Amino acid sequence: MPDPLTIASGVCAAGALVSSWQLHRRAVRAETEIAVLQAELAAERHAASHDPLTGLPNRRAFHRLAAALLTRADSRPLIAVVLDLDDFKQINDRYGHAAGDQVLINVAQRLSAFAGDDPVARLGGDEFAGLLTAPDIERRWLEHATRRLQNLLAAPIPLHRANVRVTASVGLAPVSCPTQLSEALDRADAAMYRAKSIDSSHPRRLLDSAGTGER
Repeated sequence: MPDPLTIASGVCAAGALVSSWQLHRRAVRAETEIAVLQAELAAERHAASHDPLTGLPNRRAFHRLAAALLTRADSRPLIAVVLDLDDFKQINDRYGHAAGDQVLINVAQRLSAFAGDDPVARLGGDEFAGLLTAPDIERRWLEHATRRLQNLLAAPIPLHRANVRVTASVGLAPVSCPTQLSEALDRADAAMYRAKSIDSSHPRRLLDSAGTGER
C-alpha cells in the first residue's frame, strides 16, 4: 500500500507544478497584452504627429523637431523652406485623386531625400516645409538650393496611366534661433508665393509620357 505521506507529497508537487505553469501562462499573456498596448500607443502617437498619406511629420511635429534642431550647440546655418506644387488641381482633375495622392507621396519622398537628416513635413494639401542645414546663407547658395530642389521635384513621376511632371514654387529664408522659426517660415512662405506669382506669368504645363499637356 502506498505511503500516505508519499502520495501527499506527490499531490503537492503536482499542484505546485500546475500553479507554476498557470503563473507562467499568465505572465506570458500579460507580457503579450503589454506589448500590444505599447504598440497601439506608439501607433496612436505616430498618427497624432504624422501625415497619414505621406508619413511625414505634420505641422505640429515639424515645429517640435525644428526647434530641437535649432537648439543644438553645434548647429550650422539653417534655412527654412516652404514649397507648394503648381497647378496640382490639374492632376486630380485629369488623372483622379488616387493619382494625386501618389504624386504627393512621391514629392514627400523626394523632399526627404533632398533634406537627408534634416526635418521636413507636409503642412497640408500640396504644401510642404523643411529646415535645411546649409554651409552658408549667401544668396548664391539659396538660389542654387532652390534650383536643385525644383529640378528634383520636376523629374517624371510614374502613374498608372502615364508619367507626369509637376513643378513647385519654392521659398527659402534663413533662421538663426528657435524664436525666429515661425517668422522664418512666414518669410519663406512669402518668398514662395512671390515665386508662384512670377511663374504664373509664364506658360506651365502638366506633361504626360507622350509630351502632351494642358494649361
